Amino acid sequence: MKIRMLFVCILGLSTALSAEGPTAFAIKDARIVTVAGAPIERGTVVIRDGWIEAVGPNQTIPADAWVIEGKGLTVYPGLIDALSTWGISDAAPAAPGRTGTPPAAPAPGPPAAPAPPVARGPEDRPSNNSWVRAADLVSLADKRIEPARSAGFTTAVTFPAHGIFAGEGAVIDLAGSRAGQMVVASPVAEYLTFATNGFSSFPGSLMGVIAYIRQVYLDAGHYRTAKELYQQSPAGLKRPAYDRALEGVLESPRVLLPATRAVEIERMVNFAKELNKPAILYGGHEARRAVDTLKRSGIPVLVSLKWPERSKDADPDEHESLRVLELREHAPETPAALAKAGVRFAFYSDNQARPQDVIKAVKRALDAGLSQGDAVRALTLSAAEIYGVSDRLGSIEKGKIANLVVTDGPLFQDHTKVKAIFVDGAKYEPLPEEPPAGPRSEKTE
Repeated sequence: MKIRMLFVCILGLSTALSAEGPTAFAIKDARIVTVAGAPIERGTVVIRDGWIEAVGPNQTIPADAWVIEGKGLTVYPGLIDALSTWGISDAAPAAPGRTGTPPAAPAPGPPAAPAPPVARGPEDRPSNNSWVRAADLVSLADKRIEPARSAGFTTAVTFPAHGIFAGEGAVIDLAGSRAGQMVVASPVAEYLTFATNGFSSFPGSLMGVIAYIRQVYLDAGHYRTAKELYQQSPAGLKRPAYDRALEGVLESPRVLLPATRAVEIERMVNFAKELNKPAILYGGHEARRAVDTLKRSGIPVLVSLKWPERSKDADPDEHESLRVLELREHAPETPAALAKAGVRFAFYSDNQARPQDVIKAVKRALDAGLSQGDAVRALTLSAAEIYGVSDRLGSIEKGKIANLVVTDGPLFQDHTKVKAIFVDGAKYEPLPEEPPAGPRSEKTE
C-alpha cells in the first residue's frame, strides 16, 4: 500500500512539473543576430532555466531540450523600450521638455483645510516624487504588456511619470508569474520631467524648475555629507532628519533630463555638470544638430520614436514656422547622425499606443539613413549599456538572460512576422494580428 501511494505521489509530481512546460529549448539551424558580434548565419541557441546556456554554429543539443526548427528563421535579442511606463497601469509619461500629465483629480470629499504657507522649509518640495519606485508599482495586470511582447519587446525601462521629480525607474521583463519576478534591476535612474503642471508660483516656469532642481541636488549633497559625518562620529552631533525626497535623489545612480531641441541639448549638457550625477538625455529629435556637444560630453541620448507631426486637430489654415517644419522633416535623420558620430543612443516608444507603430517609426529612421545593425542595437544592447545592465541583457551571449525574439525575416522588413518570444527562458506565442480596418458597411432598412 505504501509503495503504491509513493508511486502515485511521484507520478503526480512528474505531471505537475511537465504542466509548467519545458525548462530547456534549442533553436537550431537559425540565423542568429547576437548584436555583440557578427551574425551567425546558421547556428543554435540553447536555453536552460531562463539563461542562455550556449550559442554558436556547432552546438550539441541537450537530450532533454525541446527542439525548435529554426531554418528560415532569425533570432534576435529581445527588444528593450528604453523609457516607458509599461507595467505601470496608471502612469502616462510627460512629453519631453513640455508640461507633463497632471495627476487625476481627487474624489469629492469634505471641505479642504486651509492651504499651508507656500514654503516652510526643505520639506516642502512641490511636485517631487523622487522616492517613488517603479519596482513597487509594476503589475502583470497592465494590458499593454502582452501586445508589446507580441511585437518583440521583452524588456522595458519603466518609470513613474508624475511630478518634476517623477521617481526611480526599474528595468523589468515583460512576463512572470508575479510582479516581483519582472524586476531585473532597480533603481536605475531618476526621471525628471520638468513638468510645471500649471504652477502659478515657484517653480512655475522653466527657469524656476531648473533653479528648483539645482537646489534639490545641492540639498542632497549637504544631506549626504551630514549623514556621513554623523555616522563617523555621532557623539555631540545633531542627528540629520530623514528626508525621503533626498534619499530618492541620492539612491538613483543616474538622472534623466529632457532635451528635444538642439538648444535644450546644449542647456542640459551644461546643467548635468552641476548635478554631479551621470546623466541621460531623452527626446533627442534635434540631436543631429548637437552631435559635437554630445560627443564631447559623453552623455547618451534616448531618441523618441514618436516623430513630430502635425496635430490632427490643428487648424488647417494655421501657418507653421520654418523651424517646426524642419524639425518634422529631419527628426528621423537624427539616429543615423548619432551613429555616424559615435554618440551612444537608444530608442524609446514614448508611450505610443500600438507597439507596431514603434517598429514603423524605426523604419522611418532606416529610410533616413540608419543601418539595420545600428537600429537593432539601439533597441537592444545600447539600451542595456546605457542603464548598466549589459552584463545580463541586450545580446545573445552565454550566461545572459534568455530574452529572445524569433522572426521569419529581417526584423524591420515589411511583412516580417514575430513567430515566438522568449522572456526569462519561457516561450510565448504572439497575439493574432488584428485585421486591417476596412470601410464600414451601411445597414439597409
